[in-house]
Amino acid sequence: MCGIVGYTGKGPAVELVVRGLEKLEYRGYDSAGVAFLLGGKLRVVRAVGRVEDLRRKLPPEAAAATSAIGHTRWATHGRPSELNAHPHSDGAGNFAVVHNGIIENYARLREDLQRQGCVFTSETDTEVAAHLISRLHEACGDLPRAVERAIGMIEGTFAFAVLSTHYPGRLAATRRGSPLVAGFGQGEMLVASDALPILPTTHDVYYLKDDQVLDVEPGGARLKGEAVAPSDHIHWSAEEAERGGYEHFMLKEIHEQPAALRKLASKLIEDPGAPGDPGGFPRFRLDEMRVTAEDLRKATRVVVVAQGTSYHAGLIARNMIERTARLPVQVEYGSDFRYRDPIVDPGVLVLGISQSGETADTLGAVRLAKERGCRTVSVLNVQGSTMARESDGCVPMHVGPEIGVASTKAFTGQIAALYVLAIHLGVVRGVLTAPEARRRVDDLLQVPQRIDEALAQAAHVREIALKYKDAEHALYLGRGTGFPLALEGALKLKEVSYIHAEGIDAAEMKHGPIALIDEKMPVFVLALQGRRYEKIVSNIQEVKARGGRVIAIASHDDREIAARVDDVIRVHDDRGIMNSIVCSIPLQLIAYHIAVGLGRDVDKPRNLAKSVTVE
Repeated sequence: MCGIVGYTGKGPAVELVVRGLEKLEYRGYDSAGVAFLLGGKLRVVRAVGRVEDLRRKLPPEAAAATSAIGHTRWATHGRPSELNAHPHSDGAGNFAVVHNGIIENYARLREDLQRQGCVFTSETDTEVAAHLISRLHEACGDLPRAVERAIGMIEGTFAFAVLSTHYPGRLAATRRGSPLVAGFGQGEMLVASDALPILPTTHDVYYLKDDQVLDVEPGGARLKGEAVAPSDHIHWSAEEAERGGYEHFMLKEIHEQPAALRKLASKLIEDPGAPGDPGGFPRFRLDEMRVTAEDLRKATRVVVVAQGTSYHAGLIARNMIERTARLPVQVEYGSDFRYRDPIVDPGVLVLGISQSGETADTLGAVRLAKERGCRTVSVLNVQGSTMARESDGCVPMHVGPEIGVASTKAFTGQIAALYVLAIHLGVVRGVLTAPEARRRVDDLLQVPQRIDEALAQAAHVREIALKYKDAEHALYLGRGTGFPLALEGALKLKEVSYIHAEGIDAAEMKHGPIALIDEKMPVFVLALQGRRYEKIVSNIQEVKARGGRVIAIASHDDREIAARVDDVIRVHDDRGIMNSIVCSIPLQLIAYHIAVGLGRDVDKPRNLAKSVTVE
């Protein structure tokens, strides 16, 4: 939520900051603004709406600025308006601040500052930071020290970038609980909420830790006067963050999944094991695991903490881990786990799942688990993220940047990475034999081809999706791993089309949801063959008997399903748990094509943000 970009160097600072803000639009926002220095004076330009609205308001002279900060705002304190948009400045116009997060004690700080004569012009908590830094600077005469003292008085989560007329060519940057990264170019420096705005300039970055105050100049950065070197090198290319000819990022990322999962497998699987060697186990490349085999053998159960799409991946992981490692697994919303005083002990292995590694509730749950003595492992897509650094181990997905707000390739990447972890657990704990482990690895290696086959039906899926685009409600049904897929399919439809949709365990239909069925209700059913197939067929018959319209995602060799439903989308059924990835593809395409058919802004759905970094 919200986005920060700052630049200082030799280039056209305002243009580079605005381009960076465009790359952060996926995070969700309702207004945007920039602050820059010209002729020793601070200039601030803000606009409600999109970054393109801000761009139209920029004066021609802004092109001469060599340092600037910018922001995309997702309203928390105060409605979306030009006055509430960032950057915010102090009364004298000497300090400008952009801010992600929430200042929890802003009301008390505001009252104190007003008693000192500060005049506020917005409803935001952020304006408090601008006045506070200005007042503290009067006392100490040093920008990093003033920021350091300010954050010592601020309660809550935040990331700040500060620009001042007193320090041309310098920025101050700090964070607590909200991500901020610095990029090191040649004679130019950037700070941003994530790496995407930085990639066109440099791949060498430093991820700020909580309460660090970075003093940034064109030639580099310092912490408490000491030079800082880059801590990470980003392997994503700038091109990966572009649409590449696709109409939307969401569609591009749906079609990237075969390549993304091939890359994931190449990064995480060192050796799939020789089929002719009965004792040859597969070997995995889990360089960031940092949890010993002995720790894994001692684990008594697994607790998964996650939110949203990651939670659905966790539900699928429950089946994976219980089958392959014979460990009991419970899946928790991080938001509930962290406040419930959960019963955990050092024998519990806690898995935190997050695309960004910055999801506030999941991160809080992981921290609580560590406080209770649990070993923690994160599964995520951003290796330098807070969760990656604070967990005992990390399993990165390596699927590349995901820009669309509705997760697609990150979801399937989570399932694949969790399967690698599940097989590793099964091998370490002595539950899987070598042939069993190799078979499961081979199942994963076949998935990209199966996704290619599913994507080859994209035109057929679009035709079906458009038949149901005018529905006001939809149900998704599944059993076993089909249930979390039903949850995910319904979530995708809600996110991008704004159609009310619910995912339901089909076993629950008779316990209430069946009352919703009528001739207007499309029902999407995960109906692959297997142990629960006859039960799913019974659910389909119940829906049809009540006039419902059924769209089945079915096995490629099911010859009977077409006579029982209105529409069929077939996927290659390998009768294994990796079908959960293959079945995700038509669910994603259904949501996408319905949303496009309704004219929705697919990549930037209303009210949503890609990275939820506040509670």
